[in-house]
Amino acid sequence: IDTIIIDLQDVGTRVYTYIWTMFLAMKEAEKKGIEIIVLDRPNPVGGEKVEGHIILRDYFSFVGMAPIPMRHGLTIGELALYFKGAFFPSLSLKVIKMEGWKRWMYFDDTNLPWVMPSPNMPTLDAAIVYSGQVMLEGANISEGRGTTRPFEIFGAPYLNALDEIAAQMKKDGALSGVRLRKLQFEPVFNKWAGITCRGFQAHILNRQNFCPYFFTLSFIASVMRVEGENFSFIPPPYEYVYDKLPFDVIAGSKSVRDALREGAIEELYISMRSDINSFNEERKAYLLYP
Repeated sequence: IDTIIIDLQDVGTRVYTYIWTMFLAMKEAEKKGIEIIVLDRPNPVGGEKVEGHIILRDYFSFVGMAPIPMRHGLTIGELALYFKGAFFPSLSLKVIKMEGWKRWMYFDDTNLPWVMPSPNMPTLDAAIVYSGQVMLEGANISEGRGTTRPFEIFGAPYLNALDEIAAQMKKDGALSGVRLRKLQFEPVFNKWAGITCRGFQAHILNRQNFCPYFFTLSFIASVMRVEGENFSFIPPPYEYVYDKLPFDVIAGSKSVRDALREGAIEELYISMRSDINSFNEERKAYLLYP
């Protein structure tokens, strides 16, 4: 092999594994002197907003092998440049830039057709909420897998006090730019398959104001407050990790779960802002688009 060409549609969230397949390909290519060419594609959720905590090294896995936040705000080509700069300095890398893409663009601003990058990413709205809702994979709450609107629809059979949960999320300031609609649903596979769940569908009203990562943290904290005896974090394994809770692997540290147990939502938000500011400074060197 002389050259590996990478042409993958990422969705802008750290735990989406296409970027880590690229990372591993880059690692091996550097060892063997193979050139990597990345055909850049849009970040479907834009290149301006960055959200979430930076994953700690002790929690690196196939859903995070570099210290980046949950919503990284980079294209897959920009990520490749970052990976080369931080991990693979000797790699021969070329990134073929897009024409016409701007950082403010969401996928529907590109006039390109939405082709599902994977079966549980059927819509752009699913990609927008994904950087928060993916954390539900670490809890005994359905993230909507087994429905036609995964990640937008979420809930569990034991959720009875939906109004109280929504009121607490509003108090946390987590409902900016989004409306919760109560519903019942029955997943046909995955968690709670064949069992009626009570929960919500998230309807995004303002993308700029909506913070999916904080939204889901507030939801989990609210469920823990209201339905504490029924809620639980699920046990390992998750994505080839057998010695850590799946939620911690997804979140990138144990501290997020600890803060949720203590109801320290404001502290989580403050620490998230610190991580975002740090990463925004680091990523400047790798931005390809104004």
